[in-house]
Amino acid sequence: MGGPGDPPDGTPEGAPGSGGEDEYRSVVFDESFIRAARLQEFSAQERIADHAPAVRRRPGAHRGFSKQAVILVVLIVVAFGTAIYMGVRNPYLHPAAAHHAEPLRMTVVPLAPPGRVPGATSVSELFAHSPAAQFRTAAEGIQLPAVRRTSHFSESQVLTALTTAKDYLVESSLDPDVLTRNAVRPVRILLDPQQLDQFDRSFTRPASDGRHAATGWLVRFDPAQTTLADNRIRVQGTLRATETDADTLEVASDHTFVYALRPAGAAAGAKASLFTVRRELHFRFDRDDLRMHQAELAVSSLQAGPLSCSVDSAAHLHPLLAGQAPAKGGPAGTDPYATGDAAGVSLCGALAPSAQPSV
Repeated sequence: MGGPGDPPDGTPEGAPGSGGEDEYRSVVFDESFIRAARLQEFSAQERIADHAPAVRRRPGAHRGFSKQAVILVVLIVVAFGTAIYMGVRNPYLHPAAAHHAEPLRMTVVPLAPPGRVPGATSVSELFAHSPAAQFRTAAEGIQLPAVRRTSHFSESQVLTALTTAKDYLVESSLDPDVLTRNAVRPVRILLDPQQLDQFDRSFTRPASDGRHAATGWLVRFDPAQTTLADNRIRVQGTLRATETDADTLEVASDHTFVYALRPAGAAAGAKASLFTVRRELHFRFDRDDLRMHQAELAVSSLQAGPLSCSVDSAAHLHPLLAGQAPAKGGPAGTDPYATGDAAGVSLCGALAPSAQPSV
């Protein structure tokens, strides 16, 4: 029996307090949900009059951008504009100007000794009694200077120029494959592509004309005559980077390389001798060169000895080895009446006795 306030037959099913409200509470829609609904049911009168579907689509609610969203968009636009402005104004990001690489100008000067070349079975003894006694070994002798930015090139760009110049010196002066096995690719890949025709011509048809001597590009010995007695080549010199204009960096190098050599095919106990090469190179770098890790070789000056002045040094250097003396006669004659490039004039110098080891 129910209580005093209850209906005689109890609370009807589904009435408030019967538990039905709790059962369907999760599906009761509040007013905001109804307002946001995209579908609206037509009234019975509308359906009878127009034969319309039971529901119609309501126009979507239009929500404006919040204040925070507008501020975020404005900040993005300002940051993007600032980045573009700074990119245009950055002195280190100028577009590369059209550049034409000039042909390499080269000079190869043999240095003839006054007499027979001294030699010793001990390479260490040779170096210890020579001016190269305190030189560093191999690539350690090619030291980079302090790196500073210039007006139009960043510190990293200057470092790239110096590093590329060093790589060229290492490959063209210290690589045993280049020195005694006629390899050229390690050097070729470091050159500006505009100089490759001149480079290739220097090896297919070498000539002492100031433009096409293979020895103007690299140090190489005739493998049929000469071999390295020690791969630990002694080196000393300097590198210096300067800006020549807004689009060009130049690196000047001046290094002396000292090689211990023996005759090709000689026994290990055969006497070795020292051969000295001084190379002065001027490299140029435009922005494309820096990006590609390549260089334009502008000037090459090589002095090397002991050599005979009468032997052509365009294709290979032909060192005088231990016990040998220079052949009589000077360099090939030069005709001062001949027209054309005067860079092909034959040159020869005398190797000072003090440049040889005192053994």
